[in-house]
Amino acid sequence: MEMGSRTEVDEDGDNNKGRMWDLDQQFDRSIEEEAGRLKNMYTEKQTSPLLLLRLAFQSLGVVYGDLGTSPLYVFYNTFPEEIVDPEDVVGALSLIIYSLTLIPLLKYVFVVCKANDNGQGGTFTLYSLLCRHANVKIIPNQHRTDEELTTYSCSTLFHEKSFAAKTKRWLEKDTYRKNALLILVLFGTCNVIGDGILTPAISVLSASGGLKVAHPRMSNGVILVVAVVILVGLFSMQHYGTDKVSWLFAPIVLLWFITTGGIGAYNIWKYGSSVLKAFSPVYIFRYFKRRRKDGWTSLGGIMLSITGTEALFADLSHFSVSAVQLAFTVVVFPCLLLAYSGQAAYLFNKGDHVIDPFYRSIP
Repeated sequence: MEMGSRTEVDEDGDNNKGRMWDLDQQFDRSIEEEAGRLKNMYTEKQTSPLLLLRLAFQSLGVVYGDLGTSPLYVFYNTFPEEIVDPEDVVGALSLIIYSLTLIPLLKYVFVVCKANDNGQGGTFTLYSLLCRHANVKIIPNQHRTDEELTTYSCSTLFHEKSFAAKTKRWLEKDTYRKNALLILVLFGTCNVIGDGILTPAISVLSASGGLKVAHPRMSNGVILVVAVVILVGLFSMQHYGTDKVSWLFAPIVLLWFITTGGIGAYNIWKYGSSVLKAFSPVYIFRYFKRRRKDGWTSLGGIMLSITGTEALFADLSHFSVSAVQLAFTVVVFPCLLLAYSGQAAYLFNKGDHVIDPFYRSIP
């Protein structure tokens, strides 16, 4: 009886092992099929012109909200008291132009966005890429199974004397450097989260402040309540997903960029195009030479012109790289240049209107 029961148990164990083996094989096949579909989907996003245009249009409603609303408050925060010399406006405009050109356009659009992880962007994406090609993580992700079950590859080889190989050896040499890198990544992520909390409040509050231009007697409390209601409404819509939110806001943001760019072009035509000399970087040097310490402190206001730039890279998981690049270079960048140049032309002639110059410059 004991031998018979042992035989039955052994047969049941073999059958269970066989079933588990079959399940493992089925799971591996499903993972391989899913990885293949992901690769095909990413390839389609790169090659389909219609899909590219659609994603570029949708990205306007998600990625560029912060950059698009910056003209509401940049010049006011750059000159919080008064404009002493009209040439200061030209210097500030020159700083804004080259800030937009160097950071969002050249750095993010043409460099940082290409450092993506199969379409994924963000601070942890860069850290993941580093961990894949260098042993800088406590829990390694360089197993062969990781490469088989996902769409990435860690087979990149560096020349032994190259800068990348030297950096890799330098990072791997000391545990302190690995921990410092992780802390730096977490710090950068915290900054992005903080920016995501503060920037919408600043943007919406600045936009609501435009009501005081039409109704000067309106109290600040009413402006604050309007801003809170708008923010609650905006954040309550997030759970509908990126696709629906982007389709809702993309036409609004596109109309915003076209309108602000048009207003800027009108002000350049009406008040003179002399401010366009700000495209020469010489006026940056003259700006700092003339204003000295005040010029350096005013950089806090200039930096507001590039708030939200990190979204170009962080939101790549929702849109393709080509879509983000297309939307920025064709729509966002030229419209922002026109908007800031138009405000500068207005302030060059009416420096006493430095409070709410965006609304005052509207014809």
